[in-house]
Amino acid sequence: MKTSLLRVLSGMLILAACTSCADEPPEVPSTTERDVVFMTLDPGHFHAGLIHKYDYDQVDSTVYVYAPDGDELESHLALVEQFNTRSENPTHWALRVYRGEDYLERMLEERPGNVMVVAGDNGRKIEYIRRAVQEGIHVLADKPLVIHPDSFRTLKETLETADEQGLLVYDIMTERHVVATVLQRELSRMPDLFGELVQGSPDEPAISKESVHHFYKTVAGKPLVRPAWFFDVNQQGEGIVDVSTHLVDLILWQAFPDEPIDYQNPDDGVEVIAARSWDTRLTPDQFTQVTNEAAYPDYLLPYMESDSTLRVAANGEFTFTVRGVHARVSTLWDYENPEGGDTHYSIMRGTRANLIIRQDEKQDYRPTLYVEPAKESERQHVQERLDQALDRLSSRYQGLAARPAGEGWEIIIPEVYREGHEEHFTRVAEQYLDYLEKGHLPDWERANLLTKYFITTRAYALSRQPQ
Repeated sequence: MKTSLLRVLSGMLILAACTSCADEPPEVPSTTERDVVFMTLDPGHFHAGLIHKYDYDQVDSTVYVYAPDGDELESHLALVEQFNTRSENPTHWALRVYRGEDYLERMLEERPGNVMVVAGDNGRKIEYIRRAVQEGIHVLADKPLVIHPDSFRTLKETLETADEQGLLVYDIMTERHVVATVLQRELSRMPDLFGELVQGSPDEPAISKESVHHFYKTVAGKPLVRPAWFFDVNQQGEGIVDVSTHLVDLILWQAFPDEPIDYQNPDDGVEVIAARSWDTRLTPDQFTQVTNEAAYPDYLLPYMESDSTLRVAANGEFTFTVRGVHARVSTLWDYENPEGGDTHYSIMRGTRANLIIRQDEKQDYRPTLYVEPAKESERQHVQERLDQALDRLSSRYQGLAARPAGEGWEIIIPEVYREGHEEHFTRVAEQYLDYLEKGHLPDWERANLLTKYFITTRAYALSRQPQ
């Protein structure tokens, strides 16, 4: 995978000549011979900016941004500039910006880069991805790639086209890089400690993951301003197809490590068996606080109640099976948590031990891993095997330890391994760049990418059916 130098230079000349629609980039050394050149399309979500928190050896420092003019674009540029001007380890991104309503067509016409980065309006995202792939462009996209069942076929066909052209379409799965989640996966692969993953049941699944988020929060030290469309389920997507993408991805990644799961294969037994969704309500003052908008835009009026309260279908829960294993996903949105940040709960049930992540007030809102015996008769065995398991992991994670806590033991994780959410975007980008260098996604990545969106969109459809 090599970028055509002539194409890159040609695109630079086109944009440089359009002084009315391009911002002047900062003075930085030219690195146009690097393999990867990013094109950022319509960066409506701050995740597009977090990709640029650090430089990458393989990526050209010049980034081409195509977007409609407005606050979302300005927020994106300000975030990247914040990374460029910080005192420690500043980045060196030079942004060439095209502002105009024909931003998609302009990017496809000029094509100064070979990787499209997109994070924003989820309702438009699959069309952006489809068009980019048709034009031979790789894609690194924030989740979710699709938010409606009728878009799933488009995703499937787009991925098939990408395969035919040797293109990589990849979504940003940051939660795989949370160290507590990594260690939960590692310990589940040690049968002498964990035993085997139980199959569970609809009432007591083998794996359960719950994520609680908040509309009003702080990012990079500043209050997050969300665009008004974030509260439109036709643009952002309902909770059952949004944050749930992360949780389904983690279940496949942890329960079936490095194994492709094909939703069309009867032997993989992928089935959504129950799903429901419900609303979070925002007052007009809360909406204004988080968006800086004085009034609801017209497209939100259908979700407004008589007292001007806004209904947002942000919450969802569903249960599904893979190879006979029952799993449950829950996504909830509150307005804010005055005492701390977002929360997370995850359990993997084994025949010998349960592996549980808690992230609540008691854990100071930091993901914390616990190991608990599946039954009291296993306590001594689990304690002995836990010390051995941590010793085996010490070559990669020095300083791991366990201390008694509640019904089992808390895993003490040294601070050096606890990266923040923003750093996880760098880890995803590094993984994607590695796949680009290899020229393909692993079989399990490619299969599971499509399967997780089959699960989320099927859950969406099932939640619409009478209970």
